[in-house]
Amino acid sequence: MALPLTGKVALITGASKGVGRGIALELARHGATIVVNYNSDQPGALATLEAVNALGAPGMIVQANVGDSGQITAMFDTVKASLGRVDILVNNAGVQTWKALLDLTEDEWDHVLDVNLKGSFLCTQQAATLMKAQGGGRIIHIGSGCNKVAFPNLVNYTASKGGLEQFTKVAAVELGKFNITVNCVAPGSIEVERTKEEAGDYAGTWSKLTPLGRIGTPQDIGRAVYFFASELADFVSGQTLYVDGGLFAKPHWPYDV
Repeated sequence: MALPLTGKVALITGASKGVGRGIALELARHGATIVVNYNSDQPGALATLEAVNALGAPGMIVQANVGDSGQITAMFDTVKASLGRVDILVNNAGVQTWKALLDLTEDEWDHVLDVNLKGSFLCTQQAATLMKAQGGGRIIHIGSGCNKVAFPNLVNYTASKGGLEQFTKVAAVELGKFNITVNCVAPGSIEVERTKEEAGDYAGTWSKLTPLGRIGTPQDIGRAVYFFASELADFVSGQTLYVDGGLFAKPHWPYDV
């Protein structure tokens, strides 16, 4: 029996490691052909592709800086020439600057907004054009807990992810008539290479704050993305799903419960 995503082509931006790799592997488990986008980490992209192939799924890697419109156009041209279509786009690529608002430079602001928000817009335009001609498709953005609450010292990142949630909604409204759904997955504390470097005990720090008592994994995010990419979410669009173990539903509460 064919797997649910057999015959579907899924392009995941920033998939050389971390959450992007977890998403690629989860979609591969369900039969999708995987396009692994990377900017500079080609060895990581090849490692993701090798893991995808080990699951029995086909795929390819393609280089592009998603903050650059010319490179995005070239990426989609390459995928279309090689595979003929894009059925699922996951806008996962993202960067951040850890700096206070008053110290942030204009270049740092621009870089984060270019990759996180403009890149998602440009990739969505390219993918939706193909999906419209194909008769439909799925677009999934990777947001953040800062879609909902402010993260100090991450002003440009927070602005980009907040904007991404609103972009999800307007894209869903405009693209629905083409049978294209657009949704957002907003992770909480997820242990990946980058977050392990944020604190001496990242898992211990965040698991204490999370109602489910643990931090998340890339597979947790991949499973949510699969839901939106699958027929299970045929009538779901314009939504944000928080995959955070209840972290951002929890207020600062001064009493024991």
